[in-house]
Amino acid sequence: MPFLPDGIAPPYGIETDRFRIHPLGMDDTLRDYDAVMTSVDYLKDRYFNAPGWPTHDLTFFQDLIDLTWHYKERQLRRSFAFAVVNPDESVQVGCLYVDPPSKEGFDAEVSMWVRASEKDTGLDEELYASVRKWIEDEWPFEKVAYPGREYTREQWDSLP
Repeated sequence: MPFLPDGIAPPYGIETDRFRIHPLGMDDTLRDYDAVMTSVDYLKDRYFNAPGWPTHDLTFFQDLIDLTWHYKERQLRRSFAFAVVNPDESVQVGCLYVDPPSKEGFDAEVSMWVRASEKDTGLDEELYASVRKWIEDEWPFEKVAYPGREYTREQWDSLP
């Protein structure tokens, strides 16, 4: 069953002076792999929907498979993954996921990360603020959860 009902087009993305967000696809693999592999220790366990991710032994081919799956999930309207890139799109600086809820009382779960090299630049806070506004303004959800932002791992795990 689609997460986003037929007749509602998923928003494409957003653009700020500091970053652009566009649907994640196979053509993003080189940038995505670089962002992930240069940030493994920083990213480990930040994405609540993938405990233990990423690992140091992730291969380029495995990342390609992951991005292909994200692309297919978008086609099926089951979940939506986005690349966060710098303004000229030469470097992926993060990722964003809009997923169906895994906890009761929510319409959607939104997770995001920035690469380790951006952790002290304020990009993470700017991305979070921009995404919250974008989700509120352009997505058809009433109650959105931001695991890792509004909930610690322990709080999130304890929700029904």
